[in-house]
Amino acid sequence: MSTQIFVNLPVKDLSKSIAFFTKLGFSFNAQFTNDDATSMIVADNIFVMLLVEPFFKKFTQKEIADSKKTTEVILCLSAESREKVDEMVKLAIEAGGSAPTERQDHGWMYQHGFEDIDGHLWEIAYMDMSKLQG
Repeated sequence: MSTQIFVNLPVKDLSKSIAFFTKLGFSFNAQFTNDDATSMIVADNIFVMLLVEPFFKKFTQKEIADSKKTTEVILCLSAESREKVDEMVKLAIEAGGSAPTERQDHGWMYQHGFEDIDGHLWEIAYMDMSKLQG
């Protein structure tokens, strides 16, 4: 059995979110896209479901966190190189996001992150396991 992961995130404006993540190089599965939601393809088995808030609310009894004020989750994606980390954050800023934290270089791991247009936090990390000590 092959496991897939579907991360569900509430968004205020689906078309603006699609435009933001398209600028970062992501694509979307048209079969799972309508006025309420889209399926953003991260990898073969990893998808982010962007759901407009009223639709997202149908799946929970809890209030939706205001991700501009609180942190509900930090999503972390791996990158192929340090340069790809910097490139992704640069693209996010150019697309209307922000970089609320500084780059971190731990020698074996290099990371930086961005906040998307809905306030969700994303970390991008490159790990060179050959430099990881014991």
